Amino acid sequence: MAGNLSFDSLKQRVDDGSIDTVIAAIPDMQGRLMGKRFQAEYFVSTAWKETHCCNYLVATDMEMETVAGYKASSWDAGYGDYSMVPDMATLRVLPWADGTALVICDLVDHHTHELVPHAPRTVLKKQLQRLEAMGLSSAVATELEFFVFREDFESLRDADYTDMTTISPYNEDYHLFQTAKEEPLMRGIRTGLQGAGVAVENTKGEACAGQAEINVCYTGGLEMADNHVLVKQAVKEIALQHERAVTFMAKWDTDAAGSSSHVHQSLQTLEGEPAFYDADAPYGMSELMRHYLAGLLAHADDITFFLAPYVNSYKRFAEATFAPTKAVWSMDNRTAGYRIVAPDTASVRVECRVGGADLNPYLAIAAQLAAGIKGIEDKLTLEPEFSGNAYEEEGIREVPRTLRAATDALRSSSMLREALGDAVVDHYVRCAEWEQEDFDRKVTDYERRRGFERA
Repeated sequence: MAGNLSFDSLKQRVDDGSIDTVIAAIPDMQGRLMGKRFQAEYFVSTAWKETHCCNYLVATDMEMETVAGYKASSWDAGYGDYSMVPDMATLRVLPWADGTALVICDLVDHHTHELVPHAPRTVLKKQLQRLEAMGLSSAVATELEFFVFREDFESLRDADYTDMTTISPYNEDYHLFQTAKEEPLMRGIRTGLQGAGVAVENTKGEACAGQAEINVCYTGGLEMADNHVLVKQAVKEIALQHERAVTFMAKWDTDAAGSSSHVHQSLQTLEGEPAFYDADAPYGMSELMRHYLAGLLAHADDITFFLAPYVNSYKRFAEATFAPTKAVWSMDNRTAGYRIVAPDTASVRVECRVGGADLNPYLAIAAQLAAGIKGIEDKLTLEPEFSGNAYEEEGIREVPRTLRAATDALRSSSMLREALGDAVVDHYVRCAEWEQEDFDRKVTDYERRRGFERA
């Protein structure tokens, strides 16, 4: 399923008054939806062609700071406009927002009329175009984990995010009684997203008190990224309506489990046949799949920033927590960073377990595609399968443990520079540098508690 509303249907619903608002949105560098709410009559008459936004929307941090050091956008260049061009295939009704439709836009340079190269949706589109030239297409599913709290967003903010109470007091992994207590919220999320054209598989309790997971159906790479950002928006908005708070932080509390966004991925022919499957090969893994997986592993360090973009992201990588610490592949083994799922079937695929719930799906999928394509182009040989407990194994490839290490790998990645372009890589290197710089200059609660009296 994609957007579920045609432009003609939108115009009819505007005429009959059932839709009065249209949101035009773009995904920013953090994977959030930014944009405008249009009076519907104006959107169908004019804004459906394009509208405008400041070009700083893809050159800011989480706080919307105008960060120095970006070549694409700066005070020196005057922070001009980009054009937001609606992708009408994404047009949909939002059942949880009265009288409201939403469309996701591409960012276009206001002067050259070309797609903005560092815009997340453009970054992914470029890799999908590379695949298409190879006679292939992507199939992706991103699982999203998050925590739900009894309090609402405003009360937690007023309390400076202290004394937070998870919605359950115990591990609720697959727990049907505890999740029955949460069902008014979760049912609203499932049915709301289904009504918005996102095909939902299920929700479930996850492996920590107050933790939930939502799974949506496998689809093409761009549609999945669009669905992913819409899922996060919907979960937050519907939680707000239920007077609950949620977080997609990778690690919200020292003693709590991290929240992941596992990325399941495979390739298909342009005719829709599974390109990862070979019934005569070990585990059903085709030669192309083995090259692709070898590329993911060979360039695992290079792509880590796009799976773990914040200082906090790296707090999630801890032993015996179901978050990986080793970038190795294994068969149905949740201690490995790359897990093979559904072996010996046409659904055989790679599950990348490295990414946290804080990732930007466009960039995460694009980076993995770039690494996999490189593996196919170079016909890389897949290393032997890892067996056992990867947490305890020494001398095998580790997931970078800090944002600094991941930034260094991104900066020096010839693979990503070839795949994305120097300007795009440099843009996101600056993004990574600023996240570290901003954190390094802040005094934390940990420092005050530890050193206020005893230092």
